[in-house]
Amino acid sequence: VQLQASGGGLVQAGGSLRLSCAASGRAFSGYAMGWFRQAPGKERDFVATISRSGSITYYSDSVKGRFTTSRDNAKNTVYLQMNSLKPEDTAVYYCAAGTVVTSRPNEYDYWGQGTQVTVSS
Repeated sequence: VQLQASGGGLVQAGGSLRLSCAASGRAFSGYAMGWFRQAPGKERDFVATISRSGSITYYSDSVKGRFTTSRDNAKNTVYLQMNSLKPEDTAVYYCAAGTVVTSRPNEYDYWGQGTQVTVSS
């Protein structure tokens, strides 16, 4: 499956962005989806994950209550709504597809190219 992330940009602290990740290729609905982010000089960190049906979601503590992930299997797209953004949310955001709902990046099989999110103070 090929993944294309989009929706990143520059936003002021307190603002919102919605990332999208469009999938093509094999059946999108057969994959759990994850969101990760990587800031310069840091490791890739888990942000959120969503099950195949969208009924189960998990979030990192750092984004819980501010970010929401959802998916539209008819459109082969997963979303990450980011509200109340903070400068520490600045990173390249990646979407990933895998067979299980997990926070572990090495359990995802396919990755998108990433989209830059920059939050100014």
